[in-house]
Amino acid sequence: MNKSFGNTPSRKQRGRFDTFYDSWSSQDLTDTSFFGDTFTVPEFADERLEAGQRPSTWPSTMPTERGPEPRPDWVITSASAVDTELGILKTGKEADVFLIERAVPGSPGVILAAKRYRGREHRDFHRTAAYQEGRKVRRSRDQRAIERGTTYGAALAAVVWSAAEFTALSRMHERGVAVPYPVQVSGTEMLMEFIGDGLVAAPRLSQATETGSELADLYTQVAEILLGFARAGCAHGDLSPYNLLVHHGRVVAIDLPQLVDVVANPNGMALLERDCRNVCEWFTRRGHPCDAGELFAQAMTELF
Repeated sequence: MNKSFGNTPSRKQRGRFDTFYDSWSSQDLTDTSFFGDTFTVPEFADERLEAGQRPSTWPSTMPTERGPEPRPDWVITSASAVDTELGILKTGKEADVFLIERAVPGSPGVILAAKRYRGREHRDFHRTAAYQEGRKVRRSRDQRAIERGTTYGAALAAVVWSAAEFTALSRMHERGVAVPYPVQVSGTEMLMEFIGDGLVAAPRLSQATETGSELADLYTQVAEILLGFARAGCAHGDLSPYNLLVHHGRVVAIDLPQLVDVVANPNGMALLERDCRNVCEWFTRRGHPCDAGELFAQAMTELF
């Protein structure tokens, strides 16, 4: 029997098709009950965007590239949302942080911090080697490219560091450590909770005006952050008053791309001890004495 698509259908086949078509055409195509109660038809952003705007990048991310659940109520996941660039917040050796507003047109939006890792310039981060001990990418070819600093390797390194910070923030957030909520990661860009008011970032701990006994609560929070890292088997690796923010009395740790696995990294213990020393030396200078050795011992207890 010739089953080519060019054959004329039989009367019986035409009858079956007519029956199917009549049934299908009578359906209410706006009825989505078939998909379940939680299904919503996505409405994508209008293509007529202004300069400095783009459609929300949330719909293009994979589930593994989105922040941990349950997500905060302020996270906007609508496909019709628009991202608007608001300017640069700070520059760094390995990345720049920008402010964006994500909003559904006609509705209140949310301010996010967009951390964008650079490519070739990223190798200016001079402590990279110490932090990368014990870290490997899956493909040996990629690992060699990163180690040799080729153009491809430099571009790949930026993606690796972005993903590493997103993973670190997700992991610490789930453990209750005070860090910004990671919204999503896509390539070299990571979007996260903006710690601040309006468009003004929260001050760093180094800018705190408290002295003496007034610093007691801040020290308790910083020590708990450091011990929270230790409970996860990690050290921040670069903890200091310059990457701790104070927002309405709450201390939040930032800049986690180099989060170190203390056991897997040969430099892990030294980096953890340095974190303790950096913190305690600053508080002691400001009139709140604390013992770095004692804090390090507490961290070791949490580790093991």
